Amino acid sequence: VGPYVLITPNETRRNQLQQSKLSFAQKELNDLERWKEEHRPGPIRLIPQRLGGKESEAQARQKQQMMLMQSKYQQKCKREEYIKAKKAAEEAEILKKKAIQREKAERLEVRKRQQEMQRRETFLEDQYYKTNELLNSLDLGLPKSDSCQIANRGPESTAWSRSHTYKQALREDENRRLEEMKQEQRRKAELMEFKQKQEEEARTRAHQNEQRRVNNAFLDRLQNNTQPNSLYQPGYPG
Repeated sequence: VGPYVLITPNETRRNQLQQSKLSFAQKELNDLERWKEEHRPGPIRLIPQRLGGKESEAQARQKQQMMLMQSKYQQKCKREEYIKAKKAAEEAEILKKKAIQREKAERLEVRKRQQEMQRRETFLEDQYYKTNELLNSLDLGLPKSDSCQIANRGPESTAWSRSHTYKQALREDENRRLEEMKQEQRRKAELMEFKQKQEEEARTRAHQNEQRRVNNAFLDRLQNNTQPNSLYQPGYPG
């Protein structure tokens, strides 16, 4: 940095400049106040005259009050309609969840019944095979008989016939039980399908009725809005 000279400020000159600025600003403020005083608007003098309109002040007040009551009633209707729609949506959601849970429970019950039927069928088949094995072992343990003994219907032939008859009856009884179980399972499946169809129809009808009720309420409210004078007439108790 090169050499420099420090000049001492002139206090008298600074004071003069500040006083001149203050005086100039004060002069402008005074000029502004004087201009406002000169251009101040005077009092307004209007000739009294009758304005337009066929209604009196009481009728206008009454009409204003009716409009206020109508707006309050409309707001109340909108609020109630919103609450009803919200409640209906919540109930529909709850019914939907209940229906889902019911279907799951029914499906689980059907699965359990099928498993039980399968276990019973397996048990009966196993029992049938065990019985056949026992009867076959008894047949093998019997002494062989010749044609004369078969023709004469000896005790061995009688035991074999009883064994054969018992196996045949057991097989027929087993087939009959299986057929009855299948028919019972088929009836249960048809009954469950019919029940599900009825529940679906009931839910559809309930949804249609709710939608029809909402539409009717909307049309009634729209009709009341288009005819405001029909709701509030002079002398109407509200």
